Amino acid sequence: MTHVIITGGSSGIGLALASLYGARGARLSLIARSRVLLEQAALKLVSKHGMSAEDIRIETADVANEDEVSTAISRCVEAGGPCDILVTSAGIVEPAPFEATPSLSFRRQWETNFSGTVNAVRAVYPEMVRRRKGQIVMISSGAGLIGIYGYSGYCASKFALHGFAQALRAEARCHGVQVTVTFPPDTETPQFERELELRPPEAAVVMGAVRPWSAEAVAKRIVEGVARGRFEIYFGFTLLLLGRFGPAVRPLLNWWFDRVIARSRGR
Repeated sequence: MTHVIITGGSSGIGLALASLYGARGARLSLIARSRVLLEQAALKLVSKHGMSAEDIRIETADVANEDEVSTAISRCVEAGGPCDILVTSAGIVEPAPFEATPSLSFRRQWETNFSGTVNAVRAVYPEMVRRRKGQIVMISSGAGLIGIYGYSGYCASKFALHGFAQALRAEARCHGVQVTVTFPPDTETPQFERELELRPPEAAVVMGAVRPWSAEAVAKRIVEGVARGRFEIYFGFTLLLLGRFGPAVRPLLNWWFDRVIARSRGR
């Protein structure tokens, strides 16, 4: 039985991925900060797919804390066997113009989104290398492909994930380990609802023009892409263009962003 470990597995894209992998008969380990949300997620998976409660393990940890996430993953492996697929879905976003972003907020986004992924990967990678088997799936963002007004901390953390994934892919393939990085657009999740309350108007006029995806649709594309061995997974034509032809496309999008933002501010 495939053992899938998902950080940020209590809601959003992480839970949607757990649902898909659970439906395929995988053993699941979900890690998040809230035990209450984890317990609710486990109940949903059991009721939806008739899974045995023994096939779902939950562990609380803050992925930004290396010791916590390492301990949580060790417990998951002890209970469910070696990790076959690691999904790093835990993340936070706290939009605000840079000058209004407290250093703590900037650092929190970096430590959760980037360092949290590195911490989780570090906990499973040596064993995957030893077994010459495993898949690592990192959840970046469309904001990891282009800078967005009010998202300096978030964009920085998600851009960094792409670089980490590229370097790790080059190393991991020598050991039979697959690395995938994904770039979801705005996605209908509880975190997205909280994000909208903080989103600066300048960002809203740009990003609000694009209809958000459902978490289920994002998860389905990720699972299909991972199964096909894809390194990068994009969503929608614009993000595909940015991923494939970023240097050529980004100046045009920046020009459009600048015009829309200036117009929204009455300039």
